[in-house]
Amino acid sequence: MRLVIIGLMMLFVVSCKQTPNKIVTMQEDVAVLASDEMGGRQTGTPGELLAATYITERFSDIGLSPKGSEGNFTQTFSFTPSANPHEQSEFTNIQEDGSVTGTNVIGYINNNAATTVIIGAHYDHLGMGGEGSLDREKPAIHNGADDNASGIAILLALADKLKNQSPTITQNNYLFMAFSGEEMGLLGSNYFVKTPTIDTKKVSYMINMDMVGRLNKEQTLAVYGVGTSSLFKQTLFANNNQGLTINEHASGIGPSDHTSFYLADIPVLHFFTGQHADYHKPSDDPEKLNYEGMERISNYILNVVTDLDDAGQLAFKKTKNESEEVPMFKVALGVVPDYLFNGQGMRIDGISEDKPAQKAGLQRADVVVKLGSLDTPDMMSYMKALASFEVGETTTVTVKRDGQLIERKVTF
Repeated sequence: MRLVIIGLMMLFVVSCKQTPNKIVTMQEDVAVLASDEMGGRQTGTPGELLAATYITERFSDIGLSPKGSEGNFTQTFSFTPSANPHEQSEFTNIQEDGSVTGTNVIGYINNNAATTVIIGAHYDHLGMGGEGSLDREKPAIHNGADDNASGIAILLALADKLKNQSPTITQNNYLFMAFSGEEMGLLGSNYFVKTPTIDTKKVSYMINMDMVGRLNKEQTLAVYGVGTSSLFKQTLFANNNQGLTINEHASGIGPSDHTSFYLADIPVLHFFTGQHADYHKPSDDPEKLNYEGMERISNYILNVVTDLDDAGQLAFKKTKNESEEVPMFKVALGVVPDYLFNGQGMRIDGISEDKPAQKAGLQRADVVVKLGSLDTPDMMSYMKALASFEVGETTTVTVKRDGQLIERKVTF
């Protein structure tokens, strides 16, 4: 059956080549990348290589030039998994020293410009789950439709628009990168920054898209790295004709591939539509994505890129590392915070099973406004309040639910 599916996928690719003007939708790209046949796209596995082959063919169909190693679209890197790879049948290309090979896919639009813009997203995911999974059931394929087939789908849409529909955007070259190894620690992006296939001193800025498939009803799009260039904030708000609610964050540091470029003194923008109950679970499937929202995000990013096309090389600005301000916790409430919530309090986006929040009767969409005697008007104050409690301690949690304040006893 697997061979049949692979054959159908390659037939799909060939048909695209025979019909150059055929438009491949983002939904179609997600359906292929997040299919069971990709096996969860874990770095170093056959599923990763199958996904890399698909992205390579898509880059070629769009008309991008290869910009990987030795004239290819691909750039490989080696790493040693935390688990013994010789005991993990999923891994391929295992070397004698126990290292495994991962693959970046890199395409290029050469406008003979002095500067280059990098647009990236990671395509790897968790395979059958393992340590990164938040699912407590038996191992299962983690398809990662939102994380991060959604980012790759928007990347491919932008590549097509910049190559074939925007001939006037020529003041930059454009490098499109599908990273692998993100889930294992930003391995692919880190390798590229240390072993680049272009002159990174001439990179104007880098755009990263990670989990951009679930635009919510408030139309909230989080944008990180806004403080890494003095031009970003004005550009982001001047080009929002898509009705989006922009939730801006200054820091260029975060748990995705833009961090690798920020640490190399390159301005970065990272786009994100928020976590959800299916994060790092087998249930992150294609039918749950907001494809109309993805189209709007794609159009918005194109607006931003177009506006910055004649800005030259952007000056880099260091930002405060917001993660350094996060307090250490001895306890956990057992909730997934809604990081896109702009109101007063900390809104709950998901409840973990058999954890204090569930046992206390808290629900998704409850807004935590107080822990014990400590007010929690925002995410940081919530985390500081949580850090003040010890294991076994009992306190009250006050939440706003449907406009009413409710108190519940919670034991950590």
